[in-house]
Amino acid sequence: MGTLPLAFAVLVAGAVLLGFVGLWRLSAVEDPIEARLRAYGGAGTAVAADDGRAGERSRFGGLNRALARISMGQGLANRLTRADVPLTAAEFVLLAAMVAALLAVIGWLRVGPLFGILLGIAGMFLPLLYLNYRAGKRRQKFTNQLPDVLTLLVGALRAGYGVTQAIDMLVDRMAKPASVEFGRVMRAVRLGVPVTRALNDMADRAGSDDLYLVVTAMNVQAELGGNLAQILETITETVRERIRIKREIRTLTAQQRGTGYILAGLPIAVGFMLSMIRPGYLDPLFAPGMMRLVLILAVIMQVVGFLIIRKIVDIEV
Repeated sequence: MGTLPLAFAVLVAGAVLLGFVGLWRLSAVEDPIEARLRAYGGAGTAVAADDGRAGERSRFGGLNRALARISMGQGLANRLTRADVPLTAAEFVLLAAMVAALLAVIGWLRVGPLFGILLGIAGMFLPLLYLNYRAGKRRQKFTNQLPDVLTLLVGALRAGYGVTQAIDMLVDRMAKPASVEFGRVMRAVRLGVPVTRALNDMADRAGSDDLYLVVTAMNVQAELGGNLAQILETITETVRERIRIKREIRTLTAQQRGTGYILAGLPIAVGFMLSMIRPGYLDPLFAPGMMRLVLILAVIMQVVGFLIIRKIVDIEV
C-alpha cells in the first residue's frame, strides 16, 4: 500500500498540471500568423492531427502524426473541430488518459482493483461524452441561426449583392458560430478555393442536415442557374418548419429522455455514494462467482435499456 498514495499524488499533480495547460490553451492568444494559417485551412486548431506538417508544429507532434495515420485520429480531429475545442487530437487523448488514470486510482484506493479498472474505463469515455455534448450544442445553435442567416442572404441578394458579398455581410452581422463558419468560407474563397467547395467544407464541419440542404441548393443553382434568392426563400420556410417541429418533438419527449438519464445514472450514483460512505459494502458484488456475473448482466441490461429509450425518443424529421 506504500506505493499507492505516491502514485495517487503523482496522478493528482499531473491532473492539476494538465488542467492548467488546458486552461492556458483555451485562453492563450495565438500567434497571429499561426492563427491565420490555421483559419485559411478551413478547419481550425483541431485538424492538426490530419496534417503531418501541423503535427510537427505541435508539442505532441509524434503522437499527432501517429493518430493521423489511423481513421480514429482523423475522426477525433473532425469531432474536435465540430465541437470548436482548441485542442489537437494528441492533447485530447492525453487528457482522456489522465482522467481515466485518476479515476482508476481513486476507485482502487476506495473500493478495490476491479472497481478501479471499471471506473478507469468509464473515465476514458467522459471526455468523449463532453465532446459530443459540446458538438451537439454547437450544431443546434448553428441550426437555430439558419433562418436568420437565410433571411439576410435573401435580402442581400435581392439588393443586388453577389453570393460572396452576401456571405461576407453575414460574417459582420451574425453571432457565433455562424459568423465563424462563414468567416472560414470567405477566407478560403479569398485564397482561391471555389465557393461551392468552401460551402461543402463548412457543411461537413457543422454537421447540420438543414445546412446541407441549403448548401446543396446553392451548389445546384451555381451549376444550373436560376433565381437564388427565390430558392433560398423557399428553403427558409422549410428550415423554419423543421426547427419548429423538432422543438415540439423535444418538448413532448422531455420526460422520456429525463427518465432514461435518471434510470441509467441512478445505480451508478447510488453505488458510488455507498462506496464512499462505507468502503467495502459493495465488495460481495465483485467477489468471484455468480455475483460477478450478476453485476455484469446488470450493467449490460442498463446499457441496453438506455439505448432502447434513446432510440424510442429519437424521432427523425
